[in-house]
Amino acid sequence: MILLNNHRYALITGIVVAVILAIIFNGGLAPIYQLGLARWFHIVAGVFWIGLLYYFNVAQTPALADAAADKGGPGGAGVTKYVAPRALFWFRWAALATWLGGAWLLGAQDRFLAAFTLAPGTRVIGVGAWLGTIMLFNVWAIIWPNQKKILGIVAASDEDKARARKAAGMASRVNFILSIPMLMCMAGQSHGLPFMN
Repeated sequence: MILLNNHRYALITGIVVAVILAIIFNGGLAPIYQLGLARWFHIVAGVFWIGLLYYFNVAQTPALADAAADKGGPGGAGVTKYVAPRALFWFRWAALATWLGGAWLLGAQDRFLAAFTLAPGTRVIGVGAWLGTIMLFNVWAIIWPNQKKILGIVAASDEDKARARKAAGMASRVNFILSIPMLMCMAGQSHGLPFMN
């Protein structure tokens, strides 16, 4: 079945199924509820972004380190040639889409400025928004420029690649750490914070 043989078709099919379910749950076609659409977009994009962040930090990076240490093994060339560039494409654009979706969601609620200034009533979501903004900056200003050197997309000496690995790795690890409190703040704004009444 063609829908299952291509990730793009599968993604589009998932969106179509969600829209059909939304129409069914709503009892038919109705005006688009901007807040709900913004929230859905933000969540789907965020799952893409954070899912790939976790994949890089708990699977790919440790596996590539093991592959480099295995002198008789196959090495990590297949991952760096085929997997990493594709994963980084989805990673960086999902990061941007997530941030824009969050900005859209806050704007639709007239809370964008209040959240980023940590106004009363928006401090939890505001901290989450600031953490997400720092993470977005790390993706586009540190991780991606350095990954281009590591993957050979731009010319770099071996010394430059070693520095790029360290910089990209540390920025990715910072994002991994920040993602946990960021997710707590995002969910906590509407669902309550853990350990608090």
